Amino acid sequence: MAQVLFFYFGAIVVGTAALVVTLRNPVYSAMSLLITFFHVAGLFVLLNAEFIAAIQVLVYAGAILVLYLFVVMLLNLKREERYHQQYLLGALLGAVILTELVLILFRTRFQPAIGAYTPAQIQAIGNTEAVGKALFTTYLLPFEVASLVLLVAMIGAIVLAKRVVQP
Repeated sequence: MAQVLFFYFGAIVVGTAALVVTLRNPVYSAMSLLITFFHVAGLFVLLNAEFIAAIQVLVYAGAILVLYLFVVMLLNLKREERYHQQYLLGALLGAVILTELVLILFRTRFQPAIGAYTPAQIQAIGNTEAVGKALFTTYLLPFEVASLVLLVAMIGAIVLAKRVVQP
């Protein structure tokens, strides 16, 4: 049953992600992205990462995508026609990436995940606590670097959006 659900979620994620980049209407692309986010959350649930799934739904589907939809609707974006003239380049890059993915899959031997926490330990202490411990001990530096990058991006967005008032 888990494999059927995994392939269902995986197929929907791949299909709707392709729609996100191929649809011409930005609102339809955002709706496809919403479906992608919910199905990625389903994949996280299958991996026993319920906390990450909840964060996926709350942050990405609930906040970021709604903000994106507001911006799209406020700016009244028209259909983008430039992208669809680059089919040949896109197909070429897609073929290169697919070839690389197939080569990686053939050279990789699948092994069980190695980490500090086993599924039994995660069940004992709870998913949220395990994520918190890993985030603030092992991965503290990457977490802080990501925080600084996001802060710089927010400051940059504010500076770019600030209007200069002409006297």
